[in-house]
Amino acid sequence: MKKFFTTLSNIWKIEDLRLRITNTILFLLIYRVGSFIVLPGVNAAALHSAKAKEGLVGLLNMFAGGSFSRSSIFALGVMPYISASIVLQLLGIAVPYFIKLQKEGESGRNKLNQWTRYLTIVITAAQAVGYLRSQITADTMLLPNPYFTILNVFVLTAGTLFVMWLGEKITDKGIGNGISLIIMTGIIAELPNAFVLEFQSRTGGPGGLITFIVELVALLGVIMFTILIVQGTRKIAVQYAKRIVGNKQYGGVRQYIPLKVNAAGVMPIIFAQALMFIPATVAQFFPNAASNGILMALSNSNSWGHNAVFAILIILFTYFYTAITVNPNQMADDMKKNGGFIPGVKPGNSTADYIDAVISKITLPGSIFLAIIAILPAFASMVGVSSLFARFFGGTSLIILVGVVLDTLQQIESHLLMRHYDGLMKTGRIKGRSSVPTAAGATPPVI
Repeated sequence: MKKFFTTLSNIWKIEDLRLRITNTILFLLIYRVGSFIVLPGVNAAALHSAKAKEGLVGLLNMFAGGSFSRSSIFALGVMPYISASIVLQLLGIAVPYFIKLQKEGESGRNKLNQWTRYLTIVITAAQAVGYLRSQITADTMLLPNPYFTILNVFVLTAGTLFVMWLGEKITDKGIGNGISLIIMTGIIAELPNAFVLEFQSRTGGPGGLITFIVELVALLGVIMFTILIVQGTRKIAVQYAKRIVGNKQYGGVRQYIPLKVNAAGVMPIIFAQALMFIPATVAQFFPNAASNGILMALSNSNSWGHNAVFAILIILFTYFYTAITVNPNQMADDMKKNGGFIPGVKPGNSTADYIDAVISKITLPGSIFLAIIAILPAFASMVGVSSLFARFFGGTSLIILVGVVLDTLQQIESHLLMRHYDGLMKTGRIKGRSSVPTAAGATPPVI
């Protein structure tokens, strides 16, 4: 306990770190306050009985921190921004103009960010129309329908853009990745209610308190397994040649390149989840198509079809995002320039091919385990866990929580170590997603 208070004291002594943490808390507080501001022209008193929190609608509500069910100005959250980033990154593979922008360094990234913002406006406006049609009923509207729809499409679009701006400000002026922290805040906001409801249902039903304790133990095991996946690395030995500069000798030692088993972090889960919202969106715009069997299966988060497609998308996105964030050719070139080589492998193209082969091998089991964790809530629901609590029983929410918490703690530890303070742990170091620039990419992703 003394070590804990000493660490908090050290964090408070570093002015830059103290300011960043304070800014992060204030920005997240603004987001939480805004999530309780109801859309203009909506009868707030009639909302609770009109909202359903099951399936994908429940997941959207969780990511938005309850804003979706409250018809808040932040009801759509940052999901349109994530969808826009997916589209831009896919265009960066197939369209020459966007491929060129990706190679232009800082100026290219600024242009891509601008394109992402423009596309976010379009996607948000489309999703806002679908949201108002499906979630706002006639008895909850206090304004005439055409005026109500036009007004709130603008309000929802402005709300998403404001949340996006908050996320960017957290990244620049705060600690951690802003968009990820906003999503994590929304998830944590739903946790206490889910915990209390599950406790009440279990203690009042068969099995009693023992069943609830078993669930908590199983949840702890899933959390430990998730941490292992997030922090797992494959070390590649690198030998550096000896160099004599003046009277000093440099190199001649063996070091390691730690390649992460899950180099893509939480991005495959978020990307796949964003795409899985498409069937529900289509059903909102075309009510007649909602009776289609395939569309119904994909819209039901507990169906076998939905979880099979979800798992496949996660595996594909894991390979995709690892390919665009980890560059074996650049790693081989940097190694060659610094006089390093992998024992038994020729420098240059052979080294790049070797690193690429290792990444491909470790990405496969990593992506499969990631997919298993992501679909665990569906299996938890099958054994009787309530749908609200099952979302924390593995799945997207748990992976995001673990990844974002580790990443934020790692950044705090980096600030401490830079100022020659002890880290957050007495022994060892926190290995977050950004702790290895060669594996996670020097530039943080769009979320």
